[in-house]
Amino acid sequence: MPEPGTGTSGNGSRSSPISRSQWKWLAISVLFSTIVLILVLYFTVNEDTFLYLKQLNPVYLVAAVGLHLLALGFWAMRIRKMAGSLGYQVGFFYCLNMVMANLLVAAITPSQAGGEPVRIHQLYRKDVPLGDATAIVMVERVIDAVLLGVLGAFALVMLGSTLQGLPAGLTIFIYLSWLMMSGAVLLFVYTVRKPDMTKRLIQRISGWFARTWDRERVERMVATIDREVDNFHQSVFRFVRHAKMGLVWGTFYSLLFWLTEFVIVSFILMGLGAEPVFLSSLVAQIIIAIVMMIPLTPGASGIAEVSATYIYSVFVDPAIVGVMVLIWRLIFFYMNIILGILATIPILQREFTLHSLKDPKV
Repeated sequence: MPEPGTGTSGNGSRSSPISRSQWKWLAISVLFSTIVLILVLYFTVNEDTFLYLKQLNPVYLVAAVGLHLLALGFWAMRIRKMAGSLGYQVGFFYCLNMVMANLLVAAITPSQAGGEPVRIHQLYRKDVPLGDATAIVMVERVIDAVLLGVLGAFALVMLGSTLQGLPAGLTIFIYLSWLMMSGAVLLFVYTVRKPDMTKRLIQRISGWFARTWDRERVERMVATIDREVDNFHQSVFRFVRHAKMGLVWGTFYSLLFWLTEFVIVSFILMGLGAEPVFLSSLVAQIIIAIVMMIPLTPGASGIAEVSATYIYSVFVDPAIVGVMVLIWRLIFFYMNIILGILATIPILQREFTLHSLKDPKV
């Protein structure tokens, strides 16, 4: 089994969801996020901010935390149901622990892309074959992309004339973000339906790079992409042919997951005495999600804070936007790290036990 950045090979060697060398990246990620949040507060807090804070309602803030935990539960149910549709029984709390451990690694990897290998590894440890574990995780991403594209289109239609009152640059960026998300969905569909044509297109594009890059390097890259195209094609068709209910349940719980996550900002605003922004927040969250995919900083720290501050300042009173972003990141970043560390402990214990049984000298 491939090393999931944080995992083990198929021979059962010792692993953990996060390596020792990556702890420094976690510290850097937290430090960078903290610095940016301080700057955001410095430039947004004013006299009006304290008027809002006098109306603070902790009930809504507690509800926001509860909604995030509920969303993680929906994610765990998605994995459980998708695995079950392929014939594997994986317990809910095992899936929940897997999801939370995945959050820790996502916090230290650029564009938060490190969580997928953790989920694959944990499914593999639960006797789900590597191919099916990979299929579950890859199809999760496909469902997410499709839903975000659909939800984004719905929000853009519902907002309608509201978008016309926004700055021209932001309006263009909103539509470009939605087009990027929709383009990714179409690319997924095309890759599934025409894997051979996709490979030929990649080979043609690689020919252009071969003129300036080292030919062996280009050939290795093309071979890797070919394997990933095949893996993706096989993964999707595992569900299309043998586990259609897995797609149905996956879509259902994905929808619950995203809708729950997207309303959290509105609960934070209500907790701060401001009006909720449900539809606007949906558009804003999709844009932020796309921006956070850019692999610039570990866990997208800094990028998330700045993009959220800029985008929400259009829909929310600038006096409160800094505090809102602070609470939002406390829930979605700092709380995720704490949950991830707690979830990692039993995984480390299990891996150490497995390693000890195979190697009594440990």
